[in-house]
Amino acid sequence: MSRRETGKVAFPAPRDDSTCTILHVDMDAFYASVELLSRPMLRGQPVIVGGSGSRGVVLSATYEARAFGVRAAMSMGRARRLCPEAVVISPDHRRYARVSDGVMEIFRSVTAAVEPLSLDEAFLDITGAIRRFGGPTTIAELIRARVFDEQGITCSVGGAPNKFVAKVASAHAKPDGMLLIPADSIVAFLHPLPVGALWGVGPRTEEQLHSLGVRTVADVAHLPRGVLRRALGPAAGDHLADLAWGRDQRRVSSSTPERSVGHEHTFAGDVDDPEIIHRQLLGLSDHVAARLRAAGWVGRTVSIKIRFADFTTITRSRTMAEATDVGRVIYTQAAALYEGLGLQRARLRLVGVRMEKLMPASAGSHQIALDEPDAGWREAETAVDRAVARFGHGAVLPASLLDMGRSDDDRPP
Repeated sequence: MSRRETGKVAFPAPRDDSTCTILHVDMDAFYASVELLSRPMLRGQPVIVGGSGSRGVVLSATYEARAFGVRAAMSMGRARRLCPEAVVISPDHRRYARVSDGVMEIFRSVTAAVEPLSLDEAFLDITGAIRRFGGPTTIAELIRARVFDEQGITCSVGGAPNKFVAKVASAHAKPDGMLLIPADSIVAFLHPLPVGALWGVGPRTEEQLHSLGVRTVADVAHLPRGVLRRALGPAAGDHLADLAWGRDQRRVSSSTPERSVGHEHTFAGDVDDPEIIHRQLLGLSDHVAARLRAAGWVGRTVSIKIRFADFTTITRSRTMAEATDVGRVIYTQAAALYEGLGLQRARLRLVGVRMEKLMPASAGSHQIALDEPDAGWREAETAVDRAVARFGHGAVLPASLLDMGRSDDDRPP
């Protein structure tokens, strides 16, 4: 069946799409869709991608599973209770990264103004592409067709004069659809929507607005700005007042954003043994360092994430004088951050390590520990990278990690 036979046609194209120069392109159930490429027999069935253990978390789910209430970030235990017949697949992040790279290449072949938000979505400013490819509707259809033809997955596209409206439009076009909102239709499109459609309105803010009798975007738009500012604070009040009228001045940023690389581990049971936690921090630090080296990045800020048994979550970070992609250096900082918390055997559910303030790796940018020769940890870890590339993950490990089984819930966050 061809792409156009399966496409969703839910919204008529505007008669004049010339103002819809900002596109938001979002893959449909990205991780699940990628997994189905090698499992076509599962198409049409409820499929969940995520950690298979009871403490695992849902990464993605097909729309058949979503019909049962399964959602991303939900605990796997709850997802299985909601949809016991679902097929559960452990995530393959390398495969997702490869498909994402292919999708981003398609975007950049249309316009250089591409702002990735994650592996599976991006904003595009197509102002400079219209003369070459045609109007926004034509370009949006071209992108959808190429993503399907070249990567085998579907995407939804929203188009508008600004980023906020384009993103809301793409959400309404899902799955496998397209919705363009020209400038003269923005208010008519936004105002009937529930207040939760506005960026920055989470459950607590939504509750505050409901207490004021505000339930739709139109209610926000017509509420005096002073009331919003008093209820939510000046910045948040002004922000929502502007969004309610479809005003968003942010440009698509095609410059490389400040990126981060992280890895997390959810324990099979709550852990309070500092030795186990230190070993896990070491393993996560090695994972993060390997990903940095593979991507050609180094970073200066080490951040740890700690989630307690009651789901309370805290983060701590430390910025180094020099950038690094060495796992042992990252671990030293992560361990010091953990020790600095003085948790005294608090029970932990999850730990994570993240590198921030990234920059391209270059000669001489790698930090050398003061007590190490030049041919030190980085060279050893690079040799491990080569072994892993040849023999697979786990071929070489630090001795202290040899008896640690890799959980299905070790994952990039």
